[in-house]
Formats: sequence, C-alpha cells, structure tokens
Amino acid sequence: MQLGMIGLGRMGANMTIRLIRAGHQVVVFDRTAAAVADLVKQGAVGATSLADLVSKLSGPRNVWLMIPAAFVDSTITALLPLLQKDDTIIDGGNSYYKDDLRRAKALAAAGMHYVDCGTSGGVWGLDRGYSLMIGGDKVAVGRLDSIFSALAPGRGCAAPTPGRTSKSTADQGYLHCGPSGAGHFVKMVHNGIEYGMMAAYAEGLNILRHANAGMTQRANDAETTPLRDPSEYMYEFDLPEVTEVWRRGSVVASWLLDLTAQAFAGDAELKTYAGRVSDSGEGRWTILAAIEEGVPAHVLSAALMDRFESRGESEFANKVLCAMRMGFGGHLEKAEEKKG
Repeated sequence: MQLGMIGLGRMGANMTIRLIRAGHQVVVFDRTAAAVADLVKQGAVGATSLADLVSKLSGPRNVWLMIPAAFVDSTITALLPLLQKDDTIIDGGNSYYKDDLRRAKALAAAGMHYVDCGTSGGVWGLDRGYSLMIGGDKVAVGRLDSIFSALAPGRGCAAPTPGRTSKSTADQGYLHCGPSGAGHFVKMVHNGIEYGMMAAYAEGLNILRHANAGMTQRANDAETTPLRDPSEYMYEFDLPEVTEVWRRGSVVASWLLDLTAQAFAGDAELKTYAGRVSDSGEGRWTILAAIEEGVPAHVLSAALMDRFESRGESEFANKVLCAMRMGFGGHLEKAEEKKG
C-alpha cells in the first residue's frame, strides 16, 4: 500500500522504516532535507514539499502526520488545497481529542476523511512495534488496515489472554476504538495512566533509597525526619539489583520497570539527570476529562502535580508555608545538611 508520511522525527522515521520492511511504499517529507535523504537510502520515496508529496501519491491518498500537535492545524490547512475527495489525513501524534472532532467535521465537509491514531511505542517501536488506538469512520480505518497491521507488534508480542473470545484486532496491537476523537481519547488516558505508574515506581524507589538512617536522620533536624528509632532504618538497598529482581516474576513487572532497571544498570545514582520532569499535555487533558465527567482520578492528578513540582513550581508556595510557620510559632527554617 502507498502512504505519505509527514514528520520524520524519531517516531516518524522508524515508522517509515517499519512500513518499508513490510512492503509498503512510503513517500516522505520533512522540513529537514537530511531526514528525507536518510530515509530515501532506506527505500522511501523522497519529497521536497507538501505539494511534491501529494503529487507522488495515487488516489485515494492517505497522508500520515507525525508532527507536534501545535503544527497539525497549519499542516492540514496547507494540505487541503492539494488533496481531493475521499483522501484521508491521519494524525498519529498526541493531539487533543476535541481538536479531532473539529478537524473531522471540517474535512468531512470537503468530502475527505480524518483518522486520529494514538501511537505508543516510542523509540523502541521500530523493532517492538507500535500500539495503535484509532478513531475515525469505518471506511477510512478499514482502508488503512494493512498499514496499522504493519506498524503494530502482532500477536506474538504477548501471550493470549485466558478466556478471551473477542475477534477484534486488539490482540495484534491495534484497535479501532470508535468515531472521530476516540483514538486520541484512549491514548490521552493511556498517557495519564503512564504518569501514575511512573510516579509509583519513582516514589517507591525513593522510599527504598532513604531507608538508611545515616541518610535520612539529619543532625538537629528532627522536624524534617522524625524517626523515633533510627536503628530501624539501617538498610542500604542496591536499587539496580532491586529493580532487576522485581522484573522477574513480580506483580509489578512491566516495560517501564525494564527501562528503569536499564537506567540503573548504567548509572546507579542517576547522576546524569536533574530531576526536572516535563509533561506534554495528555496528563493535563486526562485530568480535565475526569473533572468534566465527575470521575475521581486521585493518583493521576497527584502524578501530574508531582511533575509541576519537579520543575520548581512549588518554590514560592513553600516560602509562604515558612512565613506562616514563623508567624504563628516562631519556627525558623532549617538549612539542609550538605551531603559529601
């Protein structure tokens, strides 16, 4: 099958290679000419502009956008005069599902299709495959089935679920989740859950790291670490080994834990990281959906707030707390003891 791919970053380039390996013809475009040239060497058809890309596709055309959400609207606007009725635009990035509803309506008015595809797999997807969560009309989604199948991991990536009787494509790693916006809605919540899982691992490992009384009991600072008996916290856990043993037979085993163990294996103290954790939007949108639905999401909300805090956004609030403690109790700030 033929597909146009716009955006050749880490995921777009690897997805293109995976499609070529599966026998598909991929016409590629990126603002960086070198990225296009690299993929031409891998067997892709290069394009020098959006118009050039569209001209090299046969109708009905399928154009996949693998670009930041902020550039999707402008790219669609540029593509519309170049496309024809029955052509399809696929947004494989992390757009907000409410934007999908608007875009699908606009393209339908022009006789075109819009498919939103939440794509999970990151930099490992070239070999592992991509989990795909798809929204859009059945005609467009059905037409793209061979593309989705080539990108997805396939049935062999996990053991069959006992008792499962459904005949959907979910066990292959891709699923038509519903009409426009459904794919990105499922991916949005997927990423919100990801925030919570990552935070749980990080907090648990932090508790293990501070289980050494010599580390946690700070001199003359009982208010900060009120250990009644420091001798009860005498453990110096080897976190690389703990994460390794958890990977094998534990109920908390996961790919995220695999990646954590891999990071510890190369840098046990994680000295190469500053601890400033970014968020790309999906966690915020997940919490907004929970608020609008009236559904509690305690863990996911806390995980998002923790990311804000990691970037120093709580510094002023902490100063306010210190000022109040000084005001009502005369409590002085206690300088943190420097570690060697």
